[in-house]
Amino acid sequence: MTEETMQIGKLADRTGMSIRSLRHYDEIGLLVPSARTDGGFRLYTAEDEERLLLIRRMKPLGYSLEQMRELLDVVDELEAHPENTENRTRLDEIRAEALERQAKLRKQVAAADEFVARLATLN
Repeated sequence: MTEETMQIGKLADRTGMSIRSLRHYDEIGLLVPSARTDGGFRLYTAEDEERLLLIRRMKPLGYSLEQMRELLDVVDELEAHPENTENRTRLDEIRAEALERQAKLRKQVAAADEFVARLATLN
């Protein structure tokens, strides 16, 4: 493998994810490392890091691991076959759902801000 790689600890540090989560994602096939050392240590590439960051960005929106896998499958298929209109349509549906989840999360944050502001007035 000629591409620069990093071990699991470095990837965890760079992304703010726990090593435990990375191992779990590997076990369930959500984020499989690109290679392993002769000693069996996981090796990740910049592409693996980007995939993990996509997963991490889905977490606050409440996506399940199954939903994350579905999105990653769609992304992988589109990269391999950009002309596939079925996957492009599915990606558009996922994007619309993400916008709905984002709007809901913004409302929750606004409510939390109001609550904290109200607590400040009670002193």
